Amino acid sequence: MAMSNSTRGGGRGRSGAILHVDMDAFFASVEQGRRPELKGLPVAVGGQGRRGVVASASYEARAYGVHSAMPSGRARQLCPEIVFLPGDHELYSEVSGRIMGILRSFTPLVEPLSVDEAFLDVSGAHRPPVEIGHLIRRQVRSQEGIGCAVGVAAVKFLAKLGSKLAKPQPDPAGPVGGIGVFEVPVGRERAFLAPRPVGDIWGVGPATLSRLSRSGIATIGELAEFPLERLEKVVGQAHARHLHSLANAVDPRPVASESTVKSMSREETFARDVYTHEALGAELAVLSDSVAARLREAGVAGRTVTVKVRFGDFSTITRSHTLAGSVDSGVVLARAAKRLLQAVDVAPGVRLIGVGVSDLEDSGQRQLALDLTGDGARAHSWHEVDRAVDLIRGKFGSGAIRPGSAADSGPGATGWIRPG
Repeated sequence: MAMSNSTRGGGRGRSGAILHVDMDAFFASVEQGRRPELKGLPVAVGGQGRRGVVASASYEARAYGVHSAMPSGRARQLCPEIVFLPGDHELYSEVSGRIMGILRSFTPLVEPLSVDEAFLDVSGAHRPPVEIGHLIRRQVRSQEGIGCAVGVAAVKFLAKLGSKLAKPQPDPAGPVGGIGVFEVPVGRERAFLAPRPVGDIWGVGPATLSRLSRSGIATIGELAEFPLERLEKVVGQAHARHLHSLANAVDPRPVASESTVKSMSREETFARDVYTHEALGAELAVLSDSVAARLREAGVAGRTVTVKVRFGDFSTITRSHTLAGSVDSGVVLARAAKRLLQAVDVAPGVRLIGVGVSDLEDSGQRQLALDLTGDGARAHSWHEVDRAVDLIRGKFGSGAIRPGSAADSGPGATGWIRPG
């Protein structure tokens, strides 16, 4: 199926008005942008220790077979001259915020998936979707010096697949080619999908791929024609329905802007397992601060705090607590998260920690009683501090102030410090 550079199809509903925008080698591209001497060199962002992994690799490094999630030692074997950088997540968040601002200038219906990709619903825009895709690419390149790919389709699944097909190819001299914007024409979705490998579908990992292969299913077209009843016996009922729908280009999920999402969360994977509540609590403070800042930016607050813990053997648990009132304070969220963490035995070693907030509501509609107690009182007392933090960051950048442990003592301690 050839890419369409046309600007047709800018109507409503099933008009191909969903975009998926994905940055090219985001972390590595940001580093090459701020350090011109790295332009044209193989660069990787990630850990260099025994269990270090590559978080992002430049296209120069990818030409040697280096890719994200690869052990750092293997990356050095493939490309001995690779430049490893530890990463600057505050900077990446700052750049991501500006990029999301560019996307929101085209439509308020922007659903960030991570710092470097998002879905957009442009059905209400006056310009055709493909034209918007090209405009987004030009603005991101002009303002941030970063390339991006855009997929255009009627549904999310196909838009994300389109952005993958729009990507440039790795080369030792840098990214080569790449059509930039790939449109899946409306009405031709199943014909487009039919010859593609079944592994292109969300949810088809190695185990599922093996089961499908044993059933003689190699392409998406074959999956679409496979009887659902038989597929349920191969991969289970829920998974079968999900895969069968996507194979038939059915994906009813709307683009959910941050003001309409039901939860917000952040998590961090460690290069080495962490074994103490103290170290994990410090990371929870940072993650809680980030989630709270997003809540305030979106004008929402949440009541239920959830902590996610993944151990070294990849087993994962979650613990949740519903607060007396909805909050958007990083300090209050961190205290609640740390209390949840205290009930978890971390002695086996923790590989990943995360914190999320759900039961969201418009923060402007919260009712604060005169005799607030507990979490509600704490949230109220930190309101002015949070406003001051937002103002400082707005003026001096996200790294101007960060969570610390100066406010009080004990497992719930958290406060603010200026980086020295």
